[in-house]
Amino acid sequence: MGTEGPPRTSINGGNDDGTNKTKEQKAIDDWLPISSSRNAKWWYSAFHNVAAMVGAGVLSLPSAMASLGWGPGVVVMVLSWIITLYTLWQMVQMHEMVPGKRFDRYHELGQHAFGEKLGLYIVVPQQLIVEVGTNIIYMVTGGQSLKKFHDLVCPSCKSIKLSYFIMIFASVHFVLAHLPNFNSLSGVSLTAAVVSLAYSTIAWTASATKGVQPDVDYGYEASTTSGIAFNFLNGLGDVAFAYAGHNVVLEIQATIASTPEKPSKGPMWKGVVVAYIVVALCYFPVAFIGYWMFGNSMKENILMSLEKPTWLIATANMLVVIHVIGGYQIYAMPVFDMIETVLVKKMHFKPSFTLRFIARNIYVAITMFIGICFPFFGGLLGFFGGFAFAPTTYFLPCVMWLSLYKPKMFGFSWWTNWICIVLGVVIMVTTPIGGLRNIILQSKNYEFFS
Repeated sequence: MGTEGPPRTSINGGNDDGTNKTKEQKAIDDWLPISSSRNAKWWYSAFHNVAAMVGAGVLSLPSAMASLGWGPGVVVMVLSWIITLYTLWQMVQMHEMVPGKRFDRYHELGQHAFGEKLGLYIVVPQQLIVEVGTNIIYMVTGGQSLKKFHDLVCPSCKSIKLSYFIMIFASVHFVLAHLPNFNSLSGVSLTAAVVSLAYSTIAWTASATKGVQPDVDYGYEASTTSGIAFNFLNGLGDVAFAYAGHNVVLEIQATIASTPEKPSKGPMWKGVVVAYIVVALCYFPVAFIGYWMFGNSMKENILMSLEKPTWLIATANMLVVIHVIGGYQIYAMPVFDMIETVLVKKMHFKPSFTLRFIARNIYVAITMFIGICFPFFGGLLGFFGGFAFAPTTYFLPCVMWLSLYKPKMFGFSWWTNWICIVLGVVIMVTTPIGGLRNIILQSKNYEFFS
């Protein structure tokens, strides 16, 4: 059995088996990061998905619980896990729904479902917001965790601005950004997946060891009805942000070998199930135990609420740095693919190391600069979580499923998809309001490049 799968789908929906392509076009596809390698195994899917999903979002879950309260918080957490596992399954199934084609990119599936132009207009802006937004947030998270590590290890040292730590974190990506494709990230993703489980475990065990705080309060921190409502919406956005792996799932599946006898959806789904078990082991203990111990006094990043034992919390912060290094690259790779596709297919630049070096370095520099200017971790999570993560994760796969498979009206599949769509739309419309309010409140006392 060879490693080549069924013919690939190009950006315009045509076959990518070489029959309708020139030698130059095939060479371009072999150069682009998403379509250049197809020899990944099921465990690649597992740790790529863990690295994509378990990241900065897990650290904010206790804070989200504080905004939501026990009842709504538990319901939202569990429902989100179930709904997003279902929508991820849909995407895995739709990857090769057309015999002889593979929808290697989210926008290609969108084009198949909604039409060539409309599919691009619907999917690409949302996917870019998710991926670029995540990269910006990871810049902030990496810088904050480095600063926390420095302050814990050397409390007597001179204080260093957060801006400098974000620059230090970004310096790693000016190197890693030049790994050519997803499979070349396998070692980075594996490391990120392992450390995500490690720092999540440290977060909830350290919280449990510290015990329930004497003045713990499980009521809402805000004293006004509007404050409670805005915080609630921001908490919903935090949870939506935590379940964001769908934006790269087709790109990950594209790296797995496939034949008509053994399609890629088998090993991909196996890896997804393992990844979601890891997600549950990370998310639920951190969210519930963290909130149980600290109540509404929980800071927006759980590791910021923990001070002792110093060596353990310092280690956890450094593990976060390692993880978001891998997470940044997972979300950046589809963006690199889009940028390079436009440069070589639309603008007719010649594929080269120089082109890739310049384009990727500019992208890393832009996300670093925005992260330095707006390091509002909690507000950014809530805003991006609702604005773009909810559509691409909670309900866009359901809309595509209804459009392509046309399940029987009022049947089980029809109802399931429409419930997910309604819940997703509610999250998309309401949660950015809470996130934007938090950003405005945090920015009042903020000085640029502090």
